[in-house]
Amino acid sequence: MIAFVGSVLGLACSSRLHLVGFARGKTWLGSGAVALGTGIWGMHFVAMLGYDVQGVTLRYNVTLTVLSWVLAVGVVGVGIYVAGRDSSWPSLLAGGLLAGVGVAGMHYLGMAAIIMPGTMSYDGSTVALSIVIAVVAATAALWATLRARGPLFITGAALVMAFAISGMHYTGMAAVSSTITDHTDPTTGVSASAFVLPLIAGLSLIVFVVAFAVLMNPTEELAADNPAPVRQAPPQPATTHGDWPS
Repeated sequence: MIAFVGSVLGLACSSRLHLVGFARGKTWLGSGAVALGTGIWGMHFVAMLGYDVQGVTLRYNVTLTVLSWVLAVGVVGVGIYVAGRDSSWPSLLAGGLLAGVGVAGMHYLGMAAIIMPGTMSYDGSTVALSIVIAVVAATAALWATLRARGPLFITGAALVMAFAISGMHYTGMAAVSSTITDHTDPTTGVSASAFVLPLIAGLSLIVFVVAFAVLMNPTEELAADNPAPVRQAPPQPATTHGDWPS
């Protein structure tokens, strides 16, 4: 649900961004990056709170957790900008690659924030698969941001994006194995429960602010205020007619 709501708001912001143009749409670019990036990160972190290692209590490094959110928002924003600067396939693929690798980095940075009396190891092939899924999902998401028109399209695209984001997360989780070396609970970091209230408050605030901005700026009004430039026909060469001989 978090990934879906973030995707809906991100696509709604992107549709408005392309109506007003990148030169005048920096606020929409930032709003879309925050909404979609936070949706991706929020889904990841809420699901990660359900990760459990039997016999020990997991805690989380606050700095790495916050940095993982900043990374998600940043790479989504850069991806939207790169993909949309000329709306070409090379730009879309470059933006998708950048955003996908960044989102995968967000996932594994978030996993590195887990503090436990033991070690984590990763299966290389499953990690590679999760990165591929992230790149494909990011490319599809950026493609959708370039073509987000109308509530039906946005809803359908957001559903696909939400499933892809979840697929990347759980593929990444399938790659990890934990080895407990000590059954003494860690004393550094914060517990999962300490994150719940700030997480709910932060997500609610972002959803409220971005949703309010979207509702106050319907696409019909933005399209009327920013009409598409009319292409003028190229000038026709003048024709001359010779005089008839007398």
